[in-house]
Amino acid sequence: MMKQHWWKALAIVLLLYTVTMGFLGNVPHLPILNETIRNLYFHVAMWFAMMILLTVSVVYSVKYLRSNILDHDTVAVEMANMGILCGVLGLTTGSVWARFTWGDWWTNDPKLNAAAIGMLIYLAYLVLRNSLEDEQQRARIAAVYNIFAFAVFIPLIFILPRLTDSLHPGNGGNPGFNSYDLDSQLRKVFYPAVLGWTLLGVWIASLRIRVRRLEQKLKS
Repeated sequence: MMKQHWWKALAIVLLLYTVTMGFLGNVPHLPILNETIRNLYFHVAMWFAMMILLTVSVVYSVKYLRSNILDHDTVAVEMANMGILCGVLGLTTGSVWARFTWGDWWTNDPKLNAAAIGMLIYLAYLVLRNSLEDEQQRARIAAVYNIFAFAVFIPLIFILPRLTDSLHPGNGGNPGFNSYDLDSQLRKVFYPAVLGWTLLGVWIASLRIRVRRLEQKLKS
């Protein structure tokens, strides 16, 4: 049994490491960013986790459409739930970062606006699901919408911001973090942070999936 839960222990260790180093570890003192670079372990890492979780979600939506197995839809929606949560937390931590580096909680930045639109598209996915009663119909329509949402979300946050001026690193002509400030010291915390937040999302999603499966068994 312990062998099956090793990844949960790893998630706890990685997040403890992330939070400790995020607040107490040494970071490079860069112009404008200064101590706010610590948010890299939270804001950026959470968005990486969001993309991983949403990718898993859309994969299971495709698997549902190919098999009509409701359990695939259950995995898809719970992974989407956690992906959306990571996205909202990413927007929140990004807003705090913007306040200290750009001087405002929210600026008219293409990446910020695109991210907000993307989150609204995914929130509409949850609203759509809750508006349908029949399980198979809900799963089928939600799966199609999930694929559509993912296909729209990727260009919104990765392609369109690169086509215009943006304050975000790696967009609108600005160099990315890898180009000027994601040094080896930051990488030692950043990559474990991405894995830690992702594993936490999978952990919570797996618990919710188990609850949904129990509810479905009780109904049947």
